[in-house]
Amino acid sequence: MNKIAIIGIGRVGLPLALYMESVGFKVIGIDRDKNIINSLNEKQMPFEEPGCQELLDKSKIYFTNEYETVSEATYIFITVGTPLLAHIETDLSNVKAVIESLIPLLKPGVCIIIRSTIAPRTTEYIKRTIETEAGLIIGKDIGLAFCPERLAEHKALEELSLLPQIIGCEDNMSFRLAQEVFRPYGVKIFKTNYLSAELTKLFNNSARYVQFAIANQFALYAHSFDQDIYEILQLCNEDYPRGMINTPGFTAGTCLRKDYGMVNELFPGSDLLLSAWKVNEFMPFHLTQIAQKNAPLNGSNIAVLGYTFKANSDDSRDSLVPKLMRYLERYVPKSIKVHEPNLKEQQLGGHPNVQLADCLKEADFVFIAMNHDEYKNYKNIMKMINNETVIIDIWNCLGTNKISFKKKDV
Repeated sequence: MNKIAIIGIGRVGLPLALYMESVGFKVIGIDRDKNIINSLNEKQMPFEEPGCQELLDKSKIYFTNEYETVSEATYIFITVGTPLLAHIETDLSNVKAVIESLIPLLKPGVCIIIRSTIAPRTTEYIKRTIETEAGLIIGKDIGLAFCPERLAEHKALEELSLLPQIIGCEDNMSFRLAQEVFRPYGVKIFKTNYLSAELTKLFNNSARYVQFAIANQFALYAHSFDQDIYEILQLCNEDYPRGMINTPGFTAGTCLRKDYGMVNELFPGSDLLLSAWKVNEFMPFHLTQIAQKNAPLNGSNIAVLGYTFKANSDDSRDSLVPKLMRYLERYVPKSIKVHEPNLKEQQLGGHPNVQLADCLKEADFVFIAMNHDEYKNYKNIMKMINNETVIIDIWNCLGTNKISFKKKDV
């Protein structure tokens, strides 16, 4: 069985590595973060992903930060992060650094699989770089394909064996090699070119981003008319086949908060994607405005429930909660305390991460910033706060159908 090297052992690369080993491949995991490497070699998962710890316990994957080990591999998967710079510009530095490290190590017959989310025409850029600097011809000497992952966090292992796999390539050799490595998955395979594969991933995430923005925009409209958005959504959606309107909330995470920009940056005017970004990014400030209308935030005790970007997750990357907390700090409250049950850090955003009871004790304001299951226990939350406490519940976790209210009023 062919040996596979996976560069970038994060939330995309590590489940992939463990899954590929489980279907019969020999795997090398490469990452520049020595703490991650040490953790994995001690059989400790650095994050939560169902099923992965069990696979790691019996895994024989060699985890290292030495790039030279790719010389043993037939396939090289690249799964490093691809962030967006401050001014809606794609940051290719991680991908570029990997390719530059690989150039002197590449040999004929290998196939490079780009798995990271990338901007349009990035695979073509990688092709030009390899052919110019390594002197190897794609499709003749080595293979190159963009094969996006489209997995939901906490469903990675399940969806690897279910979701169709897209192979973006522009020569027969690359497709043959890529098809061979994905065949053990037992999923449908789609063949297309580089650009269509890149756009498919970006369109999937951008469409979700816009759908959530519509829900948030409707929440803003409802608030401006002094109406309850959750009552309206029930009227819109219940027993109506063409309702299908999402509920409002913080739309964030490492894909949704930046993938729209990889398309948007290539066009000069405002568009639907940029407008969606504006709406979604406005929501933390909007919640502070709602709270301030109920009572002064200045000098108050504030409880923030949740810090990650997604319900019941331990992933805080690109969460909007830190942005909410920075806006709250502008009002100079007496204290801000955080409760995030999925993170072990004692400080989050510069504020203490405490037990739920300690967070809610003496709180003048409670912001339910993430829809963790723990915050859906109405009786438990209510017994810990006083009658004058203002609750901001953008997710409707407590089921009151109100985004803002005082305990005494429900």
